[in-house]
Formats: sequence, C-alpha cells, structure tokens
Amino acid sequence: MAAGNPPRAAAIVVAAITLHGVSKVFPGSVSAVRDLCLKIADGEFVVLVGPSGCGKTTTLRMIAGLESVSGGEIHFDGQRVDPLPPRDRDVAMVFQHHALYPHMTVHENLAFGLKVRNIPREEIRRRVTDVAGRLGLTELLDRRPHALSGGQRQRVALGRAVVRQPRVFLFDEPLSNLDAALRTQMRVEIKQLHRRLGATMVYVTHDQIEAMTLGDRVVVMKDGLVRQIADPATLYDRPADMFVAGFIGTPPMNFLPGELSTAPADASVGELAFRTTGLTLPLPSTWTSAFAGVGTMARRVVLGIKPEHVTVTTTAATTTATSTITPPQGSELRATVEAVEPIGAESHVYLRHADHRIVARVPTNRTPTGRPPSVGDTYVLAVDPRYIHVFDAATEHAIYPDS
Repeated sequence: MAAGNPPRAAAIVVAAITLHGVSKVFPGSVSAVRDLCLKIADGEFVVLVGPSGCGKTTTLRMIAGLESVSGGEIHFDGQRVDPLPPRDRDVAMVFQHHALYPHMTVHENLAFGLKVRNIPREEIRRRVTDVAGRLGLTELLDRRPHALSGGQRQRVALGRAVVRQPRVFLFDEPLSNLDAALRTQMRVEIKQLHRRLGATMVYVTHDQIEAMTLGDRVVVMKDGLVRQIADPATLYDRPADMFVAGFIGTPPMNFLPGELSTAPADASVGELAFRTTGLTLPLPSTWTSAFAGVGTMARRVVLGIKPEHVTVTTTAATTTATSTITPPQGSELRATVEAVEPIGAESHVYLRHADHRIVARVPTNRTPTGRPPSVGDTYVLAVDPRYIHVFDAATEHAIYPDS
C-alpha cells in the first residue's frame, strides 16, 4: 500500500467495474449512451461529467441495474452483472434527493436497510454506531429528518449507503440541492470517506468543479459518447478536443479561429505562425514537427487560450508594459471591456476584439490603470505562445507538439 494512504476498512468488499461497449436506446430510437467502454479499478473514484442529456445518469443507472442495457456487457470483478436485478449486484446509491423516511429517526433510517436484509440486531447496532461516528451523526441519532439541516440530511443519506457495506457506491448528483458552502463541505467529506473506506465509487455530476476535485479519473461525456477519460490534471492541461477544452475550466477556454502557415523569415520564436484578425502569433519551434506539412498553404485551425494565460500588458493610451512577460512582436491585440465579474482578489474580464470575445482572469487591483477594470476600458492584451492550444478546425481534435 502506498505511503500516506489510510488502510481500507476491513469490512468493505470492493469491486472493479468494466463496461464493454455498453449502449442504451430508449423507445423512439433515442440513443442515450453509445458504445461506452470503461474500466474502473478496485477502490477507484471515477466521476462522470457532462451537460444535461449526455448519458451520464443513464450510465450510472445501468451500473446499478435500474436501467437495462440495450447492448454490451457490465462486469463486476469479471462476473457479468447486467442480467442481474439491482438487489443481486450489491451496490448502494445516493441520490440527488435525500429520500429519508420522515417518520423515522436518524438511527432508524440508517438501520432500515439492514433490518430488511435480516442482519442480526447486534451487528446492526455496531454498524450504525460506527458509521454515525465516522460521519458526525452520533449526536443526531434520535432526531427525525425535519429537525436536520440540508448537510446533515445528506450525511444521513451517505451513512445509509455506507452502513450496508456494498461492493460499489454510486452517487447521482448528490450535492446539487445544497448551497455553495454546503457543497464545498460535502465534497471534502465524500473525499475523506473514500480515503477511509478505499471503496469503489462512481459519481455523476454536471458540475466540473466537483468532477475535478473528487475524481481519481474523470469521464467527460457528450451526446452519449465519451469524449475523454483522464485524471484531472491531464484533462485540464491536455484536453482531447474543443468540447472538453471549453467544458473544463472556469471561465472556459477562449477560441480564436484562424490559419496556421509559415511565418515571415524574421519570426523570432519559430517557423510557424497563427494568424487571425489583428493578431499574428509566432509558434515556438517545438510545434514544427506537429505541422511538418504546413508550408505556404495555410491550414485552418482554432487557437485555444485559457483566461489565465491572457495577459493585460498596457492600456491603449500608454506604451509602458506592466507585465513581466515580454510578448513576441505581433502577439498583442487591442480589446475593449464589455463586462466584468469581480470575484474577490481576481476578476473575470470579458473583452471584445474584432469578431471575437476574449475572457481574461486578472488580479482585480493590478491592471495598468491601478484600479479594477470597468466597462469601456481598452487594453492591449498579450498571448503567451508557451501556453496555447491548437485544434484542427474541421475535426475539433487537439493537436500537440509531440503528437
């Protein structure tokens, strides 16, 4: 066992999950999930994320047995389970709505699932006491749900799943009804719970912050298809396509359509340059191999720039740069502020350049004017070519220097 990882609870029996070409078609030929292949390791925390209607909840329900599969197979530890009813799969599911029994106390809610399975009374008492202690519910065992806060009710719902000691935990947007502060608190508690139990967990959310903070790996879905499976860092730094790049990150990545062709002979940082209205951006020499076939014939591409990599260098009225980055000649563009979202120490600034809207994340009080940005301000922006992303305009797939 790796250093720093707590020992897995002895009573928890976990399962590896494999989905082989799983599909789901609803009546009317509505294809919700298409040819999904996914391997989830024993004890792994995997998050399914994507916009509404992408198939993530349908996938979770097929794993649970609440939806039948239209094609493909689902295996737990090599055993095929998709023909089995939910009760024979040994999974526990936590839903968006707490669904607690209002007439029962916390203790009774936690114990109910064990009673219907004819677990001995002493074992029920031991499990409920243990789980209540882990989740901070010991002082609440005699209360009924109406006397609990939203976060406390969600902990009871979690406890009801944990006390069963299932092979797999399934979470269907369990935090979406909580306020922002409670969501942050519950994310931490769920992550800690996973570390203590070492259990296999599959979590569905439309919130990319939840996905990135909770998952060992994240599965990004759109229109029933998997667009990328990766750990959070890889997902953020090397998105597979424009959808993933635009979905992951707040604010989302800026996209500038343009052309890639051979740069002028005096280009200082490379032989290639990206060109769009008002911007010529020489690419570093590391990109040369990725576009070996590009010559005088331009290739249509889309330039991706994360908001934190758009640098406000000067105001339009001055030539004194305040940035520590010296941008290559021609890599600057003039843009006017259209909207500002102050978020404490930083602001999300929405600017207009020609036909393009560009979002920048800037320190609120460190603009060239020495004051927070405001609508109507005009700035000169710099794009650092070290942090750009390039996408094929036709396929929207990402292109990387080492690809």
